[in-house]
Amino acid sequence: MSASEIVPALVAAGSRARRPGLGSAFGWELSKLWKQKRAKITLAFAAVAPVLIVLIVKSQQRPPKDSLFGRFIHESGWSVPLLILGFAAQWVLPLLTALVAGDIFAGENQMGTWKTLLTRSVSRTQIFWAKTITAVLFALGVLLLLSVSTILSSIILIGHQPLVGLTGQVIPSYTAALLVSASWATAIPPLLAFTCLAILLSVLSGNPSFAIAGPVVIGMVMQLGGSLGGVEALRPFLLTTPFEAWHGLIVQDRFYGPLEYGLIGSMVWCVGSLTWAYVAIRRRDVTGG
Repeated sequence: MSASEIVPALVAAGSRARRPGLGSAFGWELSKLWKQKRAKITLAFAAVAPVLIVLIVKSQQRPPKDSLFGRFIHESGWSVPLLILGFAAQWVLPLLTALVAGDIFAGENQMGTWKTLLTRSVSRTQIFWAKTITAVLFALGVLLLLSVSTILSSIILIGHQPLVGLTGQVIPSYTAALLVSASWATAIPPLLAFTCLAILLSVLSGNPSFAIAGPVVIGMVMQLGGSLGGVEALRPFLLTTPFEAWHGLIVQDRFYGPLEYGLIGSMVWCVGSLTWAYVAIRRRDVTGG
């Protein structure tokens, strides 16, 4: 092979070696996410809102006795994170994760940037997983900020007295800390399932508003449906049911069945939603935008 043939071959090989991959696409998505005001506001809300809520709860003369751990909010700081977790699971967590997951694909449709995105020498598969990983990490970050802020502010402002469990047992402060942290961790599987559902709606609808509001509405419908009588056989398949699995940790004789069913159910929702979304992205003609 002559020198005139070797040089172009080396240049071509170097170009192929430097071809952007999943890492480059993921870095680009993170960069775009960090520039979004919506994402920054969501993270700030997750960090600051719990502090304000704890201050309001502490100032209440009459505790909400009709809710789980509501009657103990002035007696132990460990009860407040569980009270907030019960309410957050109803619509706050689905909304916070959908704010990014619901826009991450539909936003490209709205701005007409798909064609530009696909000219960055990355495949649709790499784009799909880069966006999905970004949405998942954002959801986990929001949950981490929300839980840490809630627990710390509750302990600092109210105290770390022993916690009274659901069966009336007294839980020492150290054990309560572990159980409260574990209770918030049980929200990870259903939260990721809602994230994947928002991704699916984002891909199918191409409308950020619909994809953001959709998971919240679906979650509320599931919450209402799960509270009705005669639907016991359906409850394990609802996305909102795993949010209640932490109840089994705060009793005298702990049970983990709901955690196992919730994990399996959430995985099914995740795999089903992402598979459908991936197939839709692969088949859709998005080069016109």
